[in-house]
Amino acid sequence: MPNEMILTETRGRVGLITLNRPQALNALNNQLARELMDALEAFDKDDHIGAMVLTGSEKAFAAGADIKEMANKSVQQMMDGDSIAVFSRILTIRKPVIAAVSGYALGGGCEVAMSCDMIIASESARFGQPEITIGVIPGAGGTQRLTRAVGKALAMEMILNNRTLSAQEALQFGLVNRVVPIERFLDEALNLAEEIASRAPLAIRAAKKMINQAYERMLTDAIHAERQEFYNLFSTEDQKEGMQAFIEKRKPEWKGK
Repeated sequence: MPNEMILTETRGRVGLITLNRPQALNALNNQLARELMDALEAFDKDDHIGAMVLTGSEKAFAAGADIKEMANKSVQQMMDGDSIAVFSRILTIRKPVIAAVSGYALGGGCEVAMSCDMIIASESARFGQPEITIGVIPGAGGTQRLTRAVGKALAMEMILNNRTLSAQEALQFGLVNRVVPIERFLDEALNLAEEIASRAPLAIRAAKKMINQAYERMLTDAIHAERQEFYNLFSTEDQKEGMQAFIEKRKPEWKGK
């Protein structure tokens, strides 16, 4: 069945996914969420893809969840449908995912961006969690990821009092990697993804896994797991090639094995 709410293409070794509900500022409904995750998982399984970029339009990355879709649901209906759970699948993607954000990244849109591994923002980007204004709280990881990214005090103000961050503020507080002019934000993200995709695939996946686990494990356990992942890479052809290429002062030829 063809996608109706996203667009996909490949740029070299980068998979590009574009949210495509312009009439709703890319509001995240159930169908869009399913199509997005199916696309991410397909690129993740494709050996020719080394990294992914997720973007929206210049006006809006995603302006939040589709409130009309959930406004009249009961607790049980929300739990039975569990539409938010689809976003937790982003954490199962093994390859790096870079969010290219311009315009609004609010509510669920901000949560999806934070679920990605890095964020490139245009100068027009705006980040916020305005759920308090409709009587709820962030439900797809916003209270947890935002606090880890910007700290407790600012997360409290954003979530409890609907403070929105400009692109430059997001950079200042560590929410995004860099801010670029609006005409360059997508190219900047694609270039970064292409650079990452050119590196040793198995090491990239192991590094991403361990960085993400740094948020989820006790430090001692995380360091032990990191060490084991490091040792495991010495069974790969890429490790032998990478170190030999360094010794020989040449560019390595990665095999992903």
